[in-house]
Amino acid sequence: MRIPGRSLQLMLAIALGGVFALSGTSHAQGLSPRQEAGQRVIYSYPGLTPPQSLLDRIRAGEAAGVIFFGENISGTAQISAVIRQLDDANAQSPVKAPLLLMTDQEGGQVRRLPGEPTLSEKQVGQAADPVAAATQAGTGAGQNLAGVGMNVNLAPVLDVYRADGDFLDHFGRSYSKDPAVAARLGQAFIGAQQRTGVAATAKHFPGLGSATRDQNTDAAPVTLDVPLPTLRDVDEAPYPAAFSAGVKLVMVSWATYPALDASHPAGLSGPVVRQELRQRLGFAGVTITDALEAGALQGTTGQRAVSAAAAGMDLILCSARDATQGDAASDALVSAVQSGQLDQADFTASVNRVTTLRTGL
Repeated sequence: MRIPGRSLQLMLAIALGGVFALSGTSHAQGLSPRQEAGQRVIYSYPGLTPPQSLLDRIRAGEAAGVIFFGENISGTAQISAVIRQLDDANAQSPVKAPLLLMTDQEGGQVRRLPGEPTLSEKQVGQAADPVAAATQAGTGAGQNLAGVGMNVNLAPVLDVYRADGDFLDHFGRSYSKDPAVAARLGQAFIGAQQRTGVAATAKHFPGLGSATRDQNTDAAPVTLDVPLPTLRDVDEAPYPAAFSAGVKLVMVSWATYPALDASHPAGLSGPVVRQELRQRLGFAGVTITDALEAGALQGTTGQRAVSAAAAGMDLILCSARDATQGDAASDALVSAVQSGQLDQADFTASVNRVTTLRTGL
């Protein structure tokens, strides 16, 4: 039987919990403005126990997910119990999609959970069989996260470092100085991890590889004055391979790149997000900010969230270990849509990308 297109859309919307937008509607189907804004916010919290306020937000369908840091994790049994608590709250939500439950499990020194991947990206790149090592690292990361109930890894780093001991190399967070090697190993990690059911995140677009030892966007504004040909031929070069591997998310850097936009950090820049990442390179998945509390940014949490959304970022990562910051971001997004500062159709398109990610996990 042939089903008319709009009827089929409606059936799909109902089947997926009523959170996809139908053409011609102003909001994601069935969501209040606060719920719709919440679909774009990743929360965090201090300590080992999620606060009641966060559980309430999740039950209300007003949070897309949670990021976990070292201070949230005392062991695998403890964090597994926390995740069951969050999932139980989400089961009561009107938004019928899994929470995005994420951490940074890059390998080496950057791991929030004990165990795999034990090798840093630099060690993977130096292995006798680097592709096999990257594949093993991706499989290990995915199995480790899935084992405690997480479904998103904020890895791998695709930054192509320049000098021994620079910002990326100091912590072993880059596969190689060679963009072709970084592309090949990142692709292997992504494919292996996502086969375990855990989404991968390529970061930090368009690349932090040229940052010197002291250029840390967490601490202060950083400008990377890389010529456009170098930026595209070196820093961005690993991304097409990641897209070929089906990477689900891309995290955008907070550095400023004058070759693309001299006035805004990349994650607040429409030319970087909408033109370079989406249009030129063709990424159709979910974009996620780096930590919204970074020292590279100006303004309040709400102002930063709205600026990121205006630039085209889908998920706003509130990682101040303070659940109220997620609320501040959501409140500002609601106000910005209602005032017309943010376009409703564009906002709903972001929500739909996030929903597609969540329902696919």
